[in-house]
Amino acid sequence: MAKVAVPGNGNVFLLDIEGTTTPITFVKDVLFPYIKDNVQEYLSAHWEEDECKQDVHLLKKQADDDSKHHRSGPVHSFDQTVHTDEEKAIQEVVDNVLWQMEEDRKTTALKQLQGHMWRAAYTTGKIRGEVYEDVVPAIRKWRRLGMKVYIYSSGSVEAQKLLFGYSTEGNVLELFDGHFDTNIGAKVESKSYQRIAESIGCSADNIMFLTDLTREAKAAEEAGVKVAVVVRPGNAELTEEEKSHYKLITSFSELALPDSA
Repeated sequence: MAKVAVPGNGNVFLLDIEGTTTPITFVKDVLFPYIKDNVQEYLSAHWEEDECKQDVHLLKKQADDDSKHHRSGPVHSFDQTVHTDEEKAIQEVVDNVLWQMEEDRKTTALKQLQGHMWRAAYTTGKIRGEVYEDVVPAIRKWRRLGMKVYIYSSGSVEAQKLLFGYSTEGNVLELFDGHFDTNIGAKVESKSYQRIAESIGCSADNIMFLTDLTREAKAAEEAGVKVAVVVRPGNAELTEEEKSHYKLITSFSELALPDSA
């Protein structure tokens, strides 16, 4: 693809993760299967620890809420304090977690347990965060030119820091000036990008947002943010209209910076 020029006033990069810095398959084929394959073992090993008890408590509250609102799910009532059969109690939590993942739910309770499991996997070397080979060299170049770089992902800030702190490229957290997740707002809402600009302390048109999803790109554009859509293997296909509307890159190296445009 031809070089895509970064506007002369662009001095902040805002990066999506999945499908942009990291293969979209990493989440689907590595992170989520790890939870499914290891949740029972993890709960058994950490069942009596305070953090695990808090995770289970949140899952129980979520299950109670689901029941009150007649949402389908495993018909269980799990509570660590009343079960005498620990294995049965653990299995009920496992069933609930697997059901939520099958339904592609994004509950706080599920995200919290997943985050703690991934943290353990990263820190023990069982998982390494995958990063495209063009990403780190490009970011290092941007930073040498005085540009700021931020991450904005639907995954929690903790999950973001684990991915880049224990990545295939080593610990590259020093490359980022900050991290944003959906606590600042949904990625498909333009107000989220306005809030990010305010948080960084810059104008929206100083920001260049890189993402693989056009609905996110549209929201960013509406906020006045500059956008390039990243085309990587496995990413969603773009329509002809989207291809003609958005600037497209297949590698971060295809961005022409103000001093070299």
